[in-house]
Amino acid sequence: MKIFTELNKNNNLSLALGFFDGVHLGHKSVIKSAIDFAKQNGNKSAVITFANHPCCYFWGVCPKYILTRNERKKKIEELGVDYLYELDFESIAGLTAQDYLKDILVNHFTPVSISTGWNHNFGAKKSGNVKFLQDNAKKYGYEYFELSPQKHNNEIISSTTIRKLLSEGKIEKANQMLGCKFSIQGQIIKGNQIGRTIGFKTANIVYPMELIELPYGVYSVDTNYGKAIANFGIRPTINGSHAILEAHILDFDKDIYGEQIKINFDKMIRAEKKFPSLDALKNQIKIDINSI
Repeated sequence: MKIFTELNKNNNLSLALGFFDGVHLGHKSVIKSAIDFAKQNGNKSAVITFANHPCCYFWGVCPKYILTRNERKKKIEELGVDYLYELDFESIAGLTAQDYLKDILVNHFTPVSISTGWNHNFGAKKSGNVKFLQDNAKKYGYEYFELSPQKHNNEIISSTTIRKLLSEGKIEKANQMLGCKFSIQGQIIKGNQIGRTIGFKTANIVYPMELIELPYGVYSVDTNYGKAIANFGIRPTINGSHAILEAHILDFDKDIYGEQIKINFDKMIRAEKKFPSLDALKNQIKIDINSI
């Protein structure tokens, strides 16, 4: 997949439009629509998105994301997209829907197809929508595909819903809507090494600031080093002052400081709490491990 951060001439593409935070099941249906049409018609596919969520421009505050920017790119590439255009939203924010369609999409890509979600809006004051794209399809010579909402247990899958589920610790349901496990990746750093004194060495990473924050608590996870139990929080038993994500990898005793670890979340076991002693914490960790 080739990645561009600026517009260029790249004709006869099948386009998928959206921000695609999380690349959840609904997003995948939109992107796959463009990929499938391209394969059937012998052309290339492209995702047109933005480096940052439009809310960053309109409200001056970015939402907490489900995926880091790099992880979002990887997920999109894994689907088989040929080109990713990650544009600066501010540069096109003032365009009307007509100008965006004609001067950006048609002028640069002469699209053979355009795919969006059922609730896609674009252009100044959200003047463009799925009806606008459908009404202009014949004029500009593209096929338009409006993808119906994907549902889980009769609930529409959306990034907003998934963020809410994650913030409430409802990991299993969020994963089902994502179509994969919510994950966090980072470089393993040295902590205060108290874990090893009670028999539970941990791999510690800094929780990415741009990601939606999980509730402080204990989680069943798996990692690229094996099954683990993780704690995210301030570690009140040892009077911790800042939040950190730490994973105790089961049946593992190698020095991996400085290495990359990917932590995939399965479910939340319990909320973080302060224990009266390290022995009490040690006993609870044993109980937590036996519960996974």
